[in-house]
Amino acid sequence: MDVLGRSTTLNLLNLKSLPIRTFWITSIAFFLCFFAWFGIVPFMPDVIRDLGLTPDQKWNSIIVAVTGTVFARLLIGKLCDKYGPRICYTWLLMFGAIPVILLGLVQTPLQFILCRLFIGFIGASFVITQFHTSIMFASNIVGTANATSAGWGNLGGGANRLGMPLIAAAVVSFGMAETEAWRYCMVVAGIVCFLMGIVYYFFTQDTPNGNYKELKAKGALPQSKKDEISFLSAIKDYRVWILFVVYAACFGMELTVYGTMDDYLQNTFGLERATAGNLVLSFALMNIFARTLGGFFGDKFGKLKGLRGRVLFLAVILAVEGLMLSLFSGMSGLAFGIVFLVGFSLTVQMAEGATFSVVPFINKKAIGSISGIVGAGGNVGAFVAAMVLKSKSAVAEKMAISKNQNLGQEAMDAAQAIASSEAVSEGYFLIGGFVVLTAIVSLTIKFSTEDEKAIEHEIKGVAVTS
Repeated sequence: MDVLGRSTTLNLLNLKSLPIRTFWITSIAFFLCFFAWFGIVPFMPDVIRDLGLTPDQKWNSIIVAVTGTVFARLLIGKLCDKYGPRICYTWLLMFGAIPVILLGLVQTPLQFILCRLFIGFIGASFVITQFHTSIMFASNIVGTANATSAGWGNLGGGANRLGMPLIAAAVVSFGMAETEAWRYCMVVAGIVCFLMGIVYYFFTQDTPNGNYKELKAKGALPQSKKDEISFLSAIKDYRVWILFVVYAACFGMELTVYGTMDDYLQNTFGLERATAGNLVLSFALMNIFARTLGGFFGDKFGKLKGLRGRVLFLAVILAVEGLMLSLFSGMSGLAFGIVFLVGFSLTVQMAEGATFSVVPFINKKAIGSISGIVGAGGNVGAFVAAMVLKSKSAVAEKMAISKNQNLGQEAMDAAQAIASSEAVSEGYFLIGGFVVLTAIVSLTIKFSTEDEKAIEHEIKGVAVTS
């Protein structure tokens, strides 16, 4: 522990340590939120058939699922600075469970789209998780702690591909209709999120020294007026908005690629639905270690080159991410395609970890606000990228259907698959170019000499105490 009570190591088995217990609880809560957020993805073919979704409605549901999170993340960061992560996470989990449960009850495409919009709010869980770990871990290890908790939480977005079918199988075994299984799965996911909100309230603490309410009563935390000043200083800092774009270029791209890759692999390489789903699952499962690597190397470069070293590593890994995606978009052979897809998966998640190895050092008085703004950038990026892909794919698919409607259903399906593949391929290439450009822009992030010396002194202090 350092002088502020923050952990200087990430000893995951030391459950007697408050920071480590907090790490586990916040990571599990984040996992469950992402599990519920993307829980419907494995069932989309069933939903399309059951509700009669059109290509436009399908894309709209993907877009709104990440749009709602933008506003939630911007708001939740400021609320964390003011009220603390414990209360914020409790309410987010309990209220966020409501649209998850309601998704299992929808009867029309509009109801489905609205539920996906409000479910997106639980994506703000990422901000609270990063905030909570940022104030529980010291400067020498905070990048690794942030990256690991975020990576393991993100894993929920892939684990649902295994978990949801298992829940569906259990539901069917109790005599429910197979066509209705996806509905029960969402209800179960919502109930679990609600229960996790209760766990978060009773088993976590805001800071190593106590909860916000008690600390404010003692005068140990800034009052509301100072909170407002710190938020204003955050939104006026150009570095925050560069990191906003950076996170759009990594997490935003991961969300979009994750949401479109199933169809792309089937349409481009002729894979079966199950095979494509397993490949995308493997892509998501890399969060177990890939994001942690980004934070780990961010911390290592921070020790070697100071705060500037963290930025340099971020820029390099971001550039490689963009290159991998652009190269993948041009692959027509499965073997090389998988190589570049794995390369993209590794680097995009490392870039996310590297981003939040920089965030805690921008302004320590406004970590929540900054985390919220940067986190929202990821969803803005996902929204823009999804719009780009929709503008290309939906139009191309409708044209293909129109041109081949007199040739039979099989011919229409084949033409639609080819049109979608070509459109999405072009979109991936453009997105890759944007990521490389963002890597160059990220190099403009600077820190003052005073900031560099303060962190260097803090890390040396950690080395002495440990």
